[in-house]
Parts: sequence; C-alpha cells; structure tokens
Amino acid sequence: MSGHSKWSQIKRQKGVADAKRGQLFTKLAREISVAARQGGGEPEANFRLRLVVQKARDHNMPLENIERAIKRGIGGTEGASLVEITCEGYGPGGMAILVQAMTDNRNRTLAEIRNLFTRSGASLGESGCVSWIFDPKGVITPEVGKLAAEELALYAIDAGADDVKIEDASVEIYTRPEDLEGVRKALEEKLTIASAELALVPKSMVQLDEKAAVQGLKLLEKLEDLDEVQHVFTNADFPNEVLEKYHS
Repeated sequence: MSGHSKWSQIKRQKGVADAKRGQLFTKLAREISVAARQGGGEPEANFRLRLVVQKARDHNMPLENIERAIKRGIGGTEGASLVEITCEGYGPGGMAILVQAMTDNRNRTLAEIRNLFTRSGASLGESGCVSWIFDPKGVITPEVGKLAAEELALYAIDAGADDVKIEDASVEIYTRPEDLEGVRKALEEKLTIASAELALVPKSMVQLDEKAAVQGLKLLEKLEDLDEVQHVFTNADFPNEVLEKYHS
C-alpha cells in the first residue's frame, strides 16, 4: 500500500493544498454539490456528503462556503450540470493511473487529460483496464505525536482498522469504507487526525527506475492541477532518492 502512502506524502509535504487553497476549496465545493444533489442536503442522512463536509472542515474551508455548495447541489444549479468521469491508463514505467474528475464539459476534460497523458509518454486505456488494481478503502492519516508508531498501530487496530502502514515518520491507517467514520471517531479520543477520506488503494505496486519515477511524478502533479480533476490514484512505488530530489 506504500504507493498510496508515498503519493499522499508528496502532496502534503509539497504543500499543494495550502499553496492552492482556492483551487482546493473549488474542488471540495464541487464534490459537496454533487453529493448533495445525489443524496440530499442533510449530512446526517447522506454518507457521502457527511464525509466530504468533514474533509472540507479538515482543510479549514469556511462554513459559509460549505453551506453554499450544499444549496447549489439541492437547488439543481451547479450540481445538476456536473458529471463524474473516470479515466484509466498507464504512465511511465508501466505505472497504473486512475483519474476521477467532475466536469460540466465532458469532452473538454477528457481532451485535457488525454493531452497530458500523451505528452508524458503515457496512454489512456479502456474503462476497467487498471481499476481492478485498486481497492476502495478508508484512509486516515493521524498527526504522529507522543504515541510511538507501533503503539499507534495497535490502538488503530483495536479501534477497528484493517491495516496500518508505517513508513519513515508517517502513519496511514486503512479501514473498510463503511468503517471510516467509526474508526476516525474512536481515534480522535487519543489522536489528532490530519485527514480522513475514501480512497483507492493499490493491491500491487510497480517499482520505477529514476527516469520513469521523475516523469511519473510530473504527470501526476499536472493531472492534480487540472481544475476538474478531483482525485488521482497510482500504484507507482517511487525510489526514495527520487523523492528526496523531488522535495528539494
């Protein structure tokens, strides 16, 4: 599962969310509107909406922005025009890439994603060509404080987590999607939670050489930067020496 862990760490350590908070809030608002359109505007009765609202709060999105996005969704304005699309393909070194987007112009967004793939030596495939590599999971990232990583892992398992990944100074806790909220609430009694979200976690990894890893990282970041792209998942295992250069 380290592929998800490393890519998540890259995004956090580079401060992408903070540097582009306006873009992040736009993406969260889009997701909130679609969730409200599909399941209603009451978070207590709408699991998907409840999770994305919590994610928005984790990122300090103002309450008025959240409420406005919910109203747009149930009012049939922005939420009604957005469609969800998934693009799948292979990047440098054979890495699997799965892109989830929300857009009001399907053809434009597909063209933008396809263009990035092509320019990076990657290729889009048919629906389902890489989705089988990923499992839906709840992923919780706690702030590592006074608790030792091993102690934290045991506490997470007791709280109902399926697995815990400890890598360098970071910890990621994996749950079944339906257990995400319950495990988070249990962990919050002892830990500060940095993020908790539903994600696609790879079952198997592809190790990349230095050249492919650098090309792959650049492609993933360009995909994330597209306004309509909500999430990007990969099974790439990036060499530590490449990550160190990439962060510097």
